[in-house]
Amino acid sequence: MSNAFEDVNQFVRKAGHITDLREDQITLLITPHRELRVESNVRMDDGSIGTFIGYRVQHDNSRGPFKGGLRYHPTVDIDEVRALASLMTWKTALMGIPFGGAKGGITVDPDKLSELELERLTRRFVQGLHELIGDTTDIPAPDVNTNAQVMAWIMDEYGRIHGFHPGVVTGKPVDLFGSVGRAEATGRGVTIAIDEYLKTQNKHIAGSRFVIQGFGNVGSNTARLLSEMGGKIVALGDHTASFHDDAGLDIPSALAWVAKHRVLAGWGAPTITHEELLTRPCEVLIPAALGGVIDGDMAKELSCELVVEGANGPTTPAGDKILGERGIPLIPDIFANAGGVTVSYFEWTQNIQQFAWEEERVRSELERIMRRAFANLMETANKHRLELRTAAFVVAIERVWRASYLRGI
Repeated sequence: MSNAFEDVNQFVRKAGHITDLREDQITLLITPHRELRVESNVRMDDGSIGTFIGYRVQHDNSRGPFKGGLRYHPTVDIDEVRALASLMTWKTALMGIPFGGAKGGITVDPDKLSELELERLTRRFVQGLHELIGDTTDIPAPDVNTNAQVMAWIMDEYGRIHGFHPGVVTGKPVDLFGSVGRAEATGRGVTIAIDEYLKTQNKHIAGSRFVIQGFGNVGSNTARLLSEMGGKIVALGDHTASFHDDAGLDIPSALAWVAKHRVLAGWGAPTITHEELLTRPCEVLIPAALGGVIDGDMAKELSCELVVEGANGPTTPAGDKILGERGIPLIPDIFANAGGVTVSYFEWTQNIQQFAWEEERVRSELERIMRRAFANLMETANKHRLELRTAAFVVAIERVWRASYLRGI
C-alpha cells in the first residue's frame, strides 16, 4: 500500500540529488520539525461523547511561519498530514512567499455531524493546539471539507485565549477580516498555470477540452473560470456522480445545482462512472479531489495531452513514471494549486497591516506571482532538461536549503 509521505519524499530525494545535496542534508529537509496529535472530546447533540483524533504537522519554518490547511475527512492519518505538510514547504518556496509548510487534519466524516457538533469539534481542536499556532508561528487555512466558517470559529476560539489576532488563520469570511478573491484563488491559480503552459505549446484555453475530477472549491472555480475563458468542460464529477458531454457541459447549471444540493448527484447531464471520467479524451485532465487517484494502472489508461494537479498529491510516483514514459506532461501540485496559499499570504499581510486590498489588486498580484514562478520553473526545467515536477522541487529545495544553511544548524 502506498505511503503518501514516502511518495512525496521520493520526489524530494530525486530533486535533492540533482542539486548535489548530501544524504544528511536531504534527510534534514525531509524530516518534519514537529508533529502533534490532538484528542478532541465533544459533547454530541444526543448527549453522547464523541472522541476525534486530529493532527498538526509543522514541517519546515526556515523561510517563514508554518502555513497549511486543515482538512476534515474520515481517511485522515498522520502519513497523509506529513505528506501534505511537506508539499506546503516546497509550494511556498517555489512561489517565493515567506512561509514554511504545515498541515492539519481531523479524522471525521463532517457529513455525519451537525453544524453545532462541527463547531464544538473545531473549538476543542483549537484548545488542544492553540499554544503552537499564531500569526507569526503557524497559520492554518481551509482544505478538504473545511471552509470560511470553520476558519471563523478557529479565529474566535484562538482570540478568546490570546486576544485579537485575525492573522492566526486565512480563508476567513470577508466580513470577518478575510480577503476578497480568496475563495476562488486556488481555481484561478490553476487556470493561470494552464494558460502559461499552453502558451509554450502555441495553444489556448479557448476551444480546448477539459476534464475535471472534483467539484469542491478548487474544481468548481476552475470549471467556472475555464468556461468563462472559452474552454470546453467535456466531463466533470465529484464523489457522488460523474457526467460528460462532448459538446461541453453547462457549468453555470452545475454550479447552481451544487449551490442548492451540495453535491452533483441528480444533476441533469449524461452520467459516466468515476473511472470513465479520468479516461475521457481531452487536452487537459485536472484531478482536483483527493490524493493518489492517478496510480501506475490509471496512468496507462489516460487519454489526455496534459495533467494539471489541482489536488494535492493526486499522482503517485508510479503514475508519474508512467506518464513520463508515455510523454504526457504534468504541471505539479506545488505550482498548479498554489494560488490558494498565495492569496492566503495576501490575506495574512492585510491582517498584519490592518489594511484591506481591493479585489483587482488581489487578482493582479496573484497573476504576477504565478507567472513569475512559472518563468522560474521553466528556466530550471530547460537548464537541467527536467520534467516540470522535478524542476519545481529543484527550485524549492534550493531555496529552502539556502535558508536553512544561512540560519545555521
